[in-house]
Amino acid sequence: MSTRLDVKKTYKLYIGGKFPRSESGRYLPAKSAKGDHLDNYAHASRKDFRDAVVAARAAFGGWSKATAYNRGQILYRAAEMLQNRAGELIAEIARSTGASAAKAKREVTLAIDRLAHFAGWTDKYSQVFRSVNPVATSHFNFTTPEPTGVVVVLAPDEPSLLALVSLVAPVILSGNAAIVVASETFPLPAATFAEILATSDLPDGVVNILTGKRAELVPHIATHMDVNAIVDGAGNAELGAQLQAGVATNLKRYANHAATDWFDGRAEDPYYILDTVEFKTAWHPIGV
Repeated sequence: MSTRLDVKKTYKLYIGGKFPRSESGRYLPAKSAKGDHLDNYAHASRKDFRDAVVAARAAFGGWSKATAYNRGQILYRAAEMLQNRAGELIAEIARSTGASAAKAKREVTLAIDRLAHFAGWTDKYSQVFRSVNPVATSHFNFTTPEPTGVVVVLAPDEPSLLALVSLVAPVILSGNAAIVVASETFPLPAATFAEILATSDLPDGVVNILTGKRAELVPHIATHMDVNAIVDGAGNAELGAQLQAGVATNLKRYANHAATDWFDGRAEDPYYILDTVEFKTAWHPIGV
């Protein structure tokens, strides 16, 4: 009697709405918390990161010009799609991290709720954070938040899905485009989330997800001239120092959320939106 070998799935990168194989041809084995070989995933290279930046920059113009209402509806649709595949994600988290089914379900449920929560901020954050400034001249003076551009998000290893969603949602709701470097230890939930985004209404290139080794990508992230901001949730002090040293190349914004408890309600703080927006002040003369 012959023995059937299990066919392992190979998860690809998510760049510009497509699922390319790494241009380097490299793949890594995804291991469970116990060390079992689960599946394989693409090992992103410098070229893959540069392709993701190009895709994000191309998507930024249209996404940032979309109405706040439209962006909110699209993010809410992504939450719907996440909910439709909740069972698959619960199983993915459980087999990857060794978490119980109850804990995995809690993480997925919170990820759905958090995406819906931030979807509701698309048409509110500008009203909350903008201002009419008092000036000593005959002008109206307005300050309003605007998206900064292309943002790189480094997700922590755990919780691999909830933290990723919590970091990405406040970045893209304002009109930014994101490149996510997924968990290095447990990349499969992020790769599955990419498949969910591909079937949502989110325009191609607004979110790009890379898997692989952070240490290989960080030097290129830190010095890339077309990256406008970095949101660092990875919690690696050495890599964080590299990122902070490199931001001076083009005055990137840098925000560190490595110490955040992603299961806590404070991870829904709308002030996270301010990490990746710029404030524009306009002077308008008052007619006499």
